[in-house]
Amino acid sequence: MLSFWTGLASNVIGITVLVYFVYFRRHFRRDLVLAYIALSMGIFAVTLLLSGSGAGMGLGLGLFGILSIIRLRSDTLTQEEVAYYFISLAIGLVNGLHPDPAWLAPSATAALVLVMFVADHPSFAPRTERQTVTLEKAYPKKAELQAALEQLLDAKVLRTVVIELDMVRDLTIVDVRFRTNAGALAKPTGDPGNAESFPGTYELAKGQTPSSASSVQNGAKQETWS
Repeated sequence: MLSFWTGLASNVIGITVLVYFVYFRRHFRRDLVLAYIALSMGIFAVTLLLSGSGAGMGLGLGLFGILSIIRLRSDTLTQEEVAYYFISLAIGLVNGLHPDPAWLAPSATAALVLVMFVADHPSFAPRTERQTVTLEKAYPKKAELQAALEQLLDAKVLRTVVIELDMVRDLTIVDVRFRTNAGALAKPTGDPGNAESFPGTYELAKGQTPSSASSVQNGAKQETWS
């Protein structure tokens, strides 16, 4: 009985710390907070019941495996979110089994949370990013493609994977992994009314022509920023 209460408390505390203090503070996706908590508590309850019945753990884990695959295919998840998904499943499974001695499940739960805290820490490769870029030109040569991407992204291209190269439509779709330059992370300075110092797009207010725009340079500029 002690191992049961210890496993329950470990599961509640572990998934709470993982979801609210690690995942949400870094990824800010509220819908997955509910999904992770429901998954962990559901796995805990079913594992607890199956461990004391004749149905067998294999059947229960197989059913949850099928449900997990369906859940992962029903929405677009990043690889980081998939990792949290499986860690939530593992926390519920470990605590649902509540093996002896009683400290084993809490220790395993703490280790899983610590692994995710360290592995997904923002200080790890903060300038390394990945994007899928569509270029309005076909680049059959890798060197030309890399040079165009580095100029476009203002970054050092680490690896490129061409998804589609269409010579007819003059189109290239590429998966690019890159490291941003240190200066690109600095906030822009200067007059926000100056388009060269503000990294956004803008348009003149309705009814204002380009010729009349020059006449209000010293006055209040009517611009819509997006």
